[in-house]
Amino acid sequence: MKKSPTDNYVDIELFQRDLKDIDQEFIQNIESIYKKTTFWSQSIYLFMTNDANYVYGKEICKWLSLQHNPKRPQQIHILNDKKIIQVDSGNEFVVVLTDDGLVYLASRNSRWQTNNTLRLISTGNDRFEMIACGWHHLLLLRQDGTVFALGSNTLGQLIANSHSSYDTLVNTGLKNVKIIACGGNHSLALTNNNQIYSWGNNGSGQLGLGDRNERRTPSLVSFPGGSIDSPIKNIVVSMCHSLFLLEDGQIFGCCDGQHPINYVSVPTKIPIENVQSVACRNDLDFSLALDQSSHYYVLGMMNNGVWLPPKKLDGQPKSFAEASAMVRKSPITYGLASTVNVLELNNPISFIELSELFNNPISLIGLLNNPDNYDVEFVIGDKRILASKCHLKMSSHYYSRMFSGDWKENSKVVIKDYHYDVYYAYLRMLHTGQILINQSNIDQLIDLANCYGDEQLMKHCGTFIRNNLNEQTLLTYLPLIDKYQLDEMNDKLVQLTIENVLPKNKKNIAKFLLLFSEQKSSL
Repeated sequence: MKKSPTDNYVDIELFQRDLKDIDQEFIQNIESIYKKTTFWSQSIYLFMTNDANYVYGKEICKWLSLQHNPKRPQQIHILNDKKIIQVDSGNEFVVVLTDDGLVYLASRNSRWQTNNTLRLISTGNDRFEMIACGWHHLLLLRQDGTVFALGSNTLGQLIANSHSSYDTLVNTGLKNVKIIACGGNHSLALTNNNQIYSWGNNGSGQLGLGDRNERRTPSLVSFPGGSIDSPIKNIVVSMCHSLFLLEDGQIFGCCDGQHPINYVSVPTKIPIENVQSVACRNDLDFSLALDQSSHYYVLGMMNNGVWLPPKKLDGQPKSFAEASAMVRKSPITYGLASTVNVLELNNPISFIELSELFNNPISLIGLLNNPDNYDVEFVIGDKRILASKCHLKMSSHYYSRMFSGDWKENSKVVIKDYHYDVYYAYLRMLHTGQILINQSNIDQLIDLANCYGDEQLMKHCGTFIRNNLNEQTLLTYLPLIDKYQLDEMNDKLVQLTIENVLPKNKKNIAKFLLLFSEQKSSL
């Protein structure tokens, strides 16, 4: 399995303070973002657009022999025609995984032998599907389920009987693995038969083995009381604690902070229910958890040397990145995250109106994915979204008709035409008045707006296209503009005359005209 993103979407405005000098047209074309803050408080960014990959920041540019320009990110030419699907980082190095299974590494540390460029971590014909970084080491999951390691082995984080290795991959001996994770100086792996193995530093009991002794070989982690009833959904690791999320929404941790005085050296249940996602980073002492009611919790953080119990964050952050900004000074990303400009909408029934109706201020987002208060579930593939028919009927004419007809007594609706992320974004819009739109979901959102007769959503899809329409995106949006008769685009299309759109390089003009002609004939 490939690594799933922690955040479905991140509002690009969160990073405006760092990116304020960059041309806004470029920012609108960013589709994915990764941010790391180094130990010396320098920001490192990776950007993915529709057709290229970029870095931004003085430090990362030095690592790749590029000249930092505060107004323009620098393209990574070695990754031309490649799509990055995962990014992770450690102390003084960043690693990327591309969709063709190749792994590349950039670093300021000469031990990684990058020679001031992006080094290909090559093992012949091997292809990988997941990466995980510790402070000074790296794990790679090959597509056949075998785990390899690279980097420092001073605390056994690679494997026993091995010296530190920065040039040759070390086979850990683990097979049939589907998820890997790294903390500061420890490693974990989850197998396809629901077993967890851990090894490396264990000074805080983070390996979950009942003690604080270092391990130099992968050791099987056992849960108190024997086996657990639910499959393990994910494992994530921070600086010195480990978290295990189960499919049934339970979360267990080792040295996770739910006991402020004593270390917890075996997997212990954390008192948060119905957890749907967790996020950690190897350079932080806290983790975040998101429950099915869209509440975020911070756990594992230290205060004056004492571990704090889990705490629900105030407000309604829309992503782990936004939640991280409530814990620290500036937001970070937990891996590679899709970006979006958040558009504010006006719900058919507002927060104030509904609050006055019940004579009590309430948060409407609490009605979405709330297992204690729902009467309809939308099933999309192997996932589901819980909701209240009453609220949906008040928020949407489509749902008002739907739940007054054949679906009145039905509690399950199967959705086949839209992806889970798209449908969840729409339902969230009906609860919060905000919609997340980017180039990846615009086609399905505009189709949904047309099918459901949602004029408000259609208007904002049109606004997004108009704001994002330029010579690079013209061919992408032309079919949508024509199919859904977005006549308000005409003025913008006129601005994009053939003189402005034609490439300046004469060698590319014939190729461009051919592509333009093919696109026009297909409309």
